[in-house]
Amino acid sequence: MATRYLYVARHGDADAWGNLTDTGREQSRLLGRRLAHLPIDAVWHSPLPRAADSAQQLDILLTGSADVSEAAELIDHVPYVPRPEETPPSWVPFFDGYDRDEAEAGHKIAQSLTARFTTAPQGDDVHEVLITHAYPVAWLVRHALDAPAVRWLGLSSANAALTLIEYRPGLPPSIVLFNDMSHLRPDLRWTGFPQTLRP
Repeated sequence: MATRYLYVARHGDADAWGNLTDTGREQSRLLGRRLAHLPIDAVWHSPLPRAADSAQQLDILLTGSADVSEAAELIDHVPYVPRPEETPPSWVPFFDGYDRDEAEAGHKIAQSLTARFTTAPQGDDVHEVLITHAYPVAWLVRHALDAPAVRWLGLSSANAALTLIEYRPGLPPSIVLFNDMSHLRPDLRWTGFPQTLRP
């Protein structure tokens, strides 16, 4: 049965201006090394420079064998603004100021993302890499779990961490990996998270 293998990763570590740091470039190359043995058909990235540059670094270790292209659906966005009664108290300040049009625009992008990348293939297996941002990663995982829309909150991804979701015809999606950092040296893990003690 044909399977879509979706290898999803947040871009590498970036500076305050949204450009990859040396750490981010190294993280991206290590992610590329981890994926290099796989028959990757395409690498898709967000239009933002930190994701586009991560995809180019990744492609260095994929030996240029996969097409690297921009996908507008992978842009950094808030996929769903919860209703007041759904919003955890600690998130209320984050959503303060989101107007209805802005919320609907973000949700429309999220719907386009899942429509484009979460269907099972009709013919042969498909192996695609998505280089995106923390919120779209969370949205794809929430979608795969068929969880309520608000549950994208609280699903966080480290820079260059790997999530693998598999899609097969007639079956629910399978989350094989989430936020896996085993390809990164310990000093390159957990970037993109607040500084705290980690396992």
